[in-house]
Amino acid sequence: MIKRKEPSKHLKTLTSVYHFRVRFNETDPLGIVWHGNYLIYFEEGREAFGREHQLTYLDIEKEGYVVPIVKSECEHKVSLKYGESASIETKLIPTPAAKMIFEYKIFNSNNKEVCKGKTTQVFLDKAGNLSLNNPEFYENWKQKMGINE
Repeated sequence: MIKRKEPSKHLKTLTSVYHFRVRFNETDPLGIVWHGNYLIYFEEGREAFGREHQLTYLDIEKEGYVVPIVKSECEHKVSLKYGESASIETKLIPTPAAKMIFEYKIFNSNNKEVCKGKTTQVFLDKAGNLSLNNPEFYENWKQKMGINE
């Protein structure tokens, strides 16, 4: 039996918070955010995380890699509506495996949890080959950020 590498509960995690306002084009005819837009909010959270912690998609691409999403989860709790202010908390979950796992929590202006989710991304080189080990630049970044094992 092969045991999968799971995220460590003892490693430092990095978090970023991004504030946004629900736009008209993100809602359905009832003025409620269409469910598919929550994945877009997750992407905005990852982008903000990357800018804050020096790990943007452009940084990764300069190193010769792309990081497609291979798994996403989204659990809706309360609806967001047109014009509401909200925030998304994005947290990188440390793992020794060659992947990036992000957890998300979206809160409305009353600080009530609206949605939570998770995405998993893997490393592919520019030829589309899956990296079975963390790329050197990512290991160096994790060490710099204090999240290496």
